[in-house]
Amino acid sequence: MNEILKTLTSGKFWKELVIMTLGMAVGAAAVYYFLMPSKLIIGSISGLSIVLSEIFGKAGIPIKVSTIILVINAILLVLAWFLIGKEFGLKTVYTALILGPLVDLWDKVLPYQKLLSGGASVMNDPWLDLVCFVLLLSVSQAILFRINASTGGLDILAKIVNKYLHFDIGASVSIAGAIICCTAFAINPFRMVVLGLIGTWMNGLVVDYFTDTFNKRKRVCIISDNYQEIRDYIVGTLDRGCSLYTLHGGFSGEEKTEVVTLLTPNEYAALFNFMKEKGVDAFVTAGNVSEIYGKWHTKKSH
Repeated sequence: MNEILKTLTSGKFWKELVIMTLGMAVGAAAVYYFLMPSKLIIGSISGLSIVLSEIFGKAGIPIKVSTIILVINAILLVLAWFLIGKEFGLKTVYTALILGPLVDLWDKVLPYQKLLSGGASVMNDPWLDLVCFVLLLSVSQAILFRINASTGGLDILAKIVNKYLHFDIGASVSIAGAIICCTAFAINPFRMVVLGLIGTWMNGLVVDYFTDTFNKRKRVCIISDNYQEIRDYIVGTLDRGCSLYTLHGGFSGEEKTEVVTLLTPNEYAALFNFMKEKGVDAFVTAGNVSEIYGKWHTKKSH
């Protein structure tokens, strides 16, 4: 109980709660304004829910899309808890359960019918609906993946594939989504199903792009006689760790020390400016890193 109270009163908890709510609001808007009016079935639980809602409706059993989303997510949450981990599971409980209500909220705040201009969808073009949906949903997914949460549904399946088969998260989204896309044959013509498959593939690519952008770090390698000064700045000012390696120059044969560290782009720029101001003579190489396994020190200011 004390641990739960400590979590509920921490700044990190409330910050992540706000991030999850905003991220899910963006995802719900993507579903409500671009998926539901156009009947596009992208590889997602929302898309599957639209198919099931249409099937039940034709059978004389009207069920709202938001209700089906809620039921399917509840089932998948059990899988998330046992197969992925408690933190991911707990966060996804929240995000998955608010997706349906947020879709209903957008319906009350601004019904998409008011945005229709004589066409069957908001953008009045299936390709534009597809692009808008993918961009909004991918941003939502990338934001949530960054704090070890998800939009629920398909993301849970994708995270399982990512964890146990070690596929990129975008590829995992595409694989799981392609299977769901094929259910659209029950309500849509062949052309719309193909469009949904293309959208699912695009979603995987865009998720990877945004995830890499949000998680991007710089692996910086510095060879310099002033390595101690550089090390002090990295550890003392930037509050980051670093490693020191002894090496021998292949051309000069001299013994040198190399400083290797991982920094955010802003920290890398600060380090570079520090070296220029101090007139540090160094040989520097840097490359982008989008995945880090192991401990990554997150500063309080982040």
